Amino acid sequence: MAYDLAVLGSGPGGYVAAIRAAQLKLKVVVVERAELGGICANWGCIPTKALLRTAELVETLAHAVELGLKIEGSVKPDFDKTIARSRQIADRQAKGVEYLFKKNKIDVVRGTGKLVKQAGKVVLTVDGKAIEATNILLATGARPKPLPGIEHDGSAVISYREAMSLKKQPKSIIIIGAGAIGIEFAYFYAAVGTQVTVVEALPHILPVEDEEVSVALKKTLEKQGMTILTGAKVEKLEKGPPVKVTVSGKVYEADVCLLAAGVRGNIEGIGLEECGVKVERGFISVDTKSYRTSVANVYAIGDVLGPPMLAHKASAEGIACVEGLAKHTVHAVDYQAIPGCTYCHPEVASVGLTEAKAKEKGVKYRVGRFPFKASGKAMAASETEGFVKVLVGAEHGELLGAHILGGASTDMVATLTMAMTAELTADEILSTVWAHPTFAEAIKEAVADAYGEAIDI
Repeated sequence: MAYDLAVLGSGPGGYVAAIRAAQLKLKVVVVERAELGGICANWGCIPTKALLRTAELVETLAHAVELGLKIEGSVKPDFDKTIARSRQIADRQAKGVEYLFKKNKIDVVRGTGKLVKQAGKVVLTVDGKAIEATNILLATGARPKPLPGIEHDGSAVISYREAMSLKKQPKSIIIIGAGAIGIEFAYFYAAVGTQVTVVEALPHILPVEDEEVSVALKKTLEKQGMTILTGAKVEKLEKGPPVKVTVSGKVYEADVCLLAAGVRGNIEGIGLEECGVKVERGFISVDTKSYRTSVANVYAIGDVLGPPMLAHKASAEGIACVEGLAKHTVHAVDYQAIPGCTYCHPEVASVGLTEAKAKEKGVKYRVGRFPFKASGKAMAASETEGFVKVLVGAEHGELLGAHILGGASTDMVATLTMAMTAELTADEILSTVWAHPTFAEAIKEAVADAYGEAIDI
C-alpha cells in the first residue's frame, strides 16, 4: 500500500502528527517498535504524575489537622499498589493511542524502522521491508543520558524507567541530576518515606528555571527531609551494595542510584548518515518552518531536534509539520512561548525569559511579584508557599517571562503562555476581570506589582 506519510515513532510528537495528518486526509502509517504512545504515555509524563498524585496526598494528609481533619490511626503509602496503579494508567494510555489510530484509519506497523537508500531515493524500512511512502517523519524521541564512566545497569544504577517500576521500595536513594525528572522522583520517593539525596553539578536545582524560584524550591524540599547538594561534582560511583557515590570528596551511600542527568535524542541506528540526513551536535538539523531535514522527503520533530525536550513541543512541531505537508494553514510553533513544568509539590511552571536571560540579552524590564501567602484562595486551601513572578517590557509592557512556584502553577501557566502568544500587554492583563477567589488572580496582582499597583500586598 502507498502512503502519503510514514511516521517513525508513536510518542507525543509522532502520534499527534499522525492523527493531524489523517484529519487532513493524508494516508498515514506509524512504525513503532515498543509501546504505542512512546515514553511519555508509558514511562514518562503520565505514569509519573500518577506516582506524584500519591505523594501529594501523603503530604496533604500529614497536615490534615491544619484542615480540621481528625484521622484515626496512621495513613501509610502502599508502594506496591502505587506502582501498580501507575502501570495500569500507562497501559490505558497505550490502548487509548491504539484506539485513536483505529478511529482515524491510521495503519500501525510493529518493528524497528530504518532509513535506506533504494533506487535513488530514501525509503523507510521495517525489519528490512520497505514501506512505500511519499514523505517520512522521524519522531523517535529520546532516552536517558549516562554520565562519563557511569552507565545504567537497571539495578544499582537506574533510569527513570526502573524508578517507576521497582519491585521493592528502597530505604534510600541517591539522585544524580536535579532537573525536572530528578526533582519529581526526589519528591515522590521522599513523600513515601525513602531517604533522598539529590546531587546537582550546577549551582541551582532546576537549572533552566529562574534562580529565585530554584532557590526557594530548594529550601522547601529540604524542609521535606531531602538532602540536596548543589555545585557538587560526582567523582566516583561504586555499585556495592550499597551504592557508594563520592561527591566533592565525601562518600554517600544508598540502596540505589537514579541517574537523571538528562536525555539524548534517539538518532542512532536509523540510517541517518547512510542517507545523508544532517546531524549537528547529536541532533537532527531541520528547517524549523517545514521541519524538513537535509533530505527532501524526510522530516523530523521532537526530542531528536534538541532542547527544550518537552512532549508539548514535539506535539506542536508535529502538527505544524504535517499541516505544511498537507498545504493547510500552518499553526507555527512560537519557540519564545513554550512552557515548562515540574510536578513536585509545590509545583513549578514558567514561560519566556528568566531574569538572567533578560539581563544577558540586554532587555529592559520591570519585575512584579505576588506571594501566595497573600492569596485568599491559597490561604483557604492551605497552599500558601511560593509566588508568581513576571517580567514585563519596560517600554511597552509586553510579557517577557513568567515564573510560578506553588499554587496550581502547571495549570496557571497556560494563561501566561496564551498571553505571550497573543502578545498581550500589561494593560490588557490588568483590564481583564479575574475570578475571585482563585490561584490565577495572583497573575494579575504580580503584573500590577510591576507598576506599584498591586492591591493585596
